[in-house]
Amino acid sequence: MRASRLLPLAALAAIFTFSSCQEEEQAVSQDEISQLTLDQISELGFNTQQVERIAEGYLVEGDIILTEENLRGSAEAKALRVGEEEQYRTSNLVNVGTSRTINIAITTSLPSSYVTALDEAIRRFNAENLRIKFRRVSSGYNILVSKAPSGSSYLASAGFPSGGNPYNSIKVNSDYLGSSPGTSYLATILAHEIGHTIGFRHTDYMNRSYSCGGAYYNEGASTVGAIHIPGTPTGPDPNSWMLACIGTGQNRPFNSNDRTALNYLY
Repeated sequence: MRASRLLPLAALAAIFTFSSCQEEEQAVSQDEISQLTLDQISELGFNTQQVERIAEGYLVEGDIILTEENLRGSAEAKALRVGEEEQYRTSNLVNVGTSRTINIAITTSLPSSYVTALDEAIRRFNAENLRIKFRRVSSGYNILVSKAPSGSSYLASAGFPSGGNPYNSIKVNSDYLGSSPGTSYLATILAHEIGHTIGFRHTDYMNRSYSCGGAYYNEGASTVGAIHIPGTPTGPDPNSWMLACIGTGQNRPFNSNDRTALNYLY
């Protein structure tokens, strides 16, 4: 998730300075991303602009992590509804059966205010009485919330489910957010990343500029990896918790369309 460009506080991309290097034709940078990898990312239905190499794999679309396992796997082909802002999910979901509880831990390197915000994010999900539940634990976790590397260009990041299990890591940019960013604001960010770990894509997948500002930006049309959730709107949804960007201090609890999407999947 990234900070919205529409608010006075500039996006992280404007705050953090990035360096680039020009490579000789024969020299290949360790951080260079091969065309094969970009093709694999594209085939999975993700935009290949501004892909970043990170420790876990590759960061795409601002806050989504794709691992090497994701790139090797073959996603199930699904019909994609194109051209409107709707709720989307990935081809991978969490296996819940009749019910399942996902344990989430948070590292002690993050301030206590982050624990409070995580508890609020968990409360929001559990209040919906879904088949999937969440619980904060100190050990035996399925998902670990930890500090993002210094200099990261995102507010927070996470990946998608694999093998019927949620993605196991959420990274939060506490250097940017500070020690006390506001419970509702941070809970919205954490709930957004939890959404990714259980298979949700961005609500404004087909036009990222809706929440991020700037020119029209399609995150990547494909027949896989972005499946419209029936019952969600075919027009813009200004308050969805899964919009790609968020303004500083903004609170986005689940709206009625979010609840429709959550109940349809879980």
